Amino acid sequence: MVTKVSNEILQIKTLIRNFVENEVEPFAQQIEEEDAIPIHLITKAKQLGLFGISIPEEYGGIGLNTVGKAIVLEQLGRTHNGYVSLISAHTGIGSTGLVKLASPFLKKKYLPEMAAGEKIAAFALSEPGAGSDATNLSTNAVKKGDKWILNGLKHFITNGPVADVFTVIAMTDKAKGAKGGITAFLVEKDFPGLIVGKNDKKMGLRGSYTSQIIFEDCEVPDENVIGEVGMGYMSALKILGEGRIGLAARSVGSCDKLIEMSARYAKERNQFGRPIADNQGIQWMIADMATETEAARALTMRAASLVDEGNKAIKEASMAKMFATEVFNRVADKAVQIHGGMGYVAEYPVERFYRDARITKIYEGTNEIQRIIVARHILEEV
Repeated sequence: MVTKVSNEILQIKTLIRNFVENEVEPFAQQIEEEDAIPIHLITKAKQLGLFGISIPEEYGGIGLNTVGKAIVLEQLGRTHNGYVSLISAHTGIGSTGLVKLASPFLKKKYLPEMAAGEKIAAFALSEPGAGSDATNLSTNAVKKGDKWILNGLKHFITNGPVADVFTVIAMTDKAKGAKGGITAFLVEKDFPGLIVGKNDKKMGLRGSYTSQIIFEDCEVPDENVIGEVGMGYMSALKILGEGRIGLAARSVGSCDKLIEMSARYAKERNQFGRPIADNQGIQWMIADMATETEAARALTMRAASLVDEGNKAIKEASMAKMFATEVFNRVADKAVQIHGGMGYVAEYPVERFYRDARITKIYEGTNEIQRIIVARHILEEV
């Protein structure tokens, strides 16, 4: 499937590619060592409109379609994954619910500041007892007058410590469960009863912070319901579907970078009087890395195109997420092997990509769950 891309998107792609290579990459190692993203890189991302790529122009965003967002995220995936995670969690699962499902009132109130990067967004679904089983929520919301009272705990929330607004999925009718008993809410960090937990210490994704979000009689105005009461499970599926396409695109971009680094190193590294690139074993690894990456790109762009054509594409989004993230892990593993001992040294970016790749098979729905989703759709289709 060939996806036609407008000249405008191609220009944006070049702009982001240059930004990544010339302005972000020089600070990638600093992000890794300090576990913090320099303020000037966040400021520049705001100036480029990166926090508003998902948000319509009428609210101050760029308003890219799904293919356009995938292309931008692919370019961002070429650099530090922690930096990319901050932006993509905001533009993907953090913004999609408001853009696709919220009332005009909520859009007008929140989207302009989100598009400008003045309010950072997060998506709060996962719980200690409801990771892959998103219907087994313990966080609940009870209507009292013109407010909803939320109680419960969310964990591993990307952007949790820095977010200003959260899309929160909570149980509103346990008897109905996923079929009419789950609702999405837009919750501000300053609402009474919302508590942000401490930063999680993770294997990778330095500079991207996750934490628990605790709700203790948290008061949320009725007007902050996203979509219809009781339809939160379907809302979550829509949000996660596009988020999975974005994660697949990021993974493809990281693969591209790893292939380039590996090919360059193989040509420069001499063993037994000749470059290791002359060895068939190295060549086969590079060929496999490149072939699988192109397959992942094709799956990702197909899923993005289907969404832009008005299809749900839940199966295709799961396919893209599952395959692209597993390719990312295999490519990172081969990149370390090609670099040898240097690939295991923290001063070189290959080691960082290797660690950062691992979480991609877990978050935004484990790849085991993606396989279940794909299989269920196929079984329903025949």
